[in-house]
Amino acid sequence: MFGAAAISVKCESRSFAFRYRSPEHFVEVFRTYYGPTLKAFAALDEANQQGLRKDLLALIGRMNRAEDGTMVVPSEYLEVVITKR
Repeated sequence: MFGAAAISVKCESRSFAFRYRSPEHFVEVFRTYYGPTLKAFAALDEANQQGLRKDLLALIGRMNRAEDGTMVVPSEYLEVVITKR
């Protein structure tokens, strides 16, 4: 995509922890402000919205590292830095 203009491409795996007041708080923030989650909820009727909410909370429950009612979910992403001429 950058062709000859790219002097270097560096890729590095990074870690990030999602931290929210609670799993429910995370779902509400993403349902309200994060486009893909907002659209997913908007496309569903009330019963299926409740099912999606329940599924998201179950997933968070499996991944949550917090033990005090808050939410700490580790995540990994790829950082790509391209240096151009």
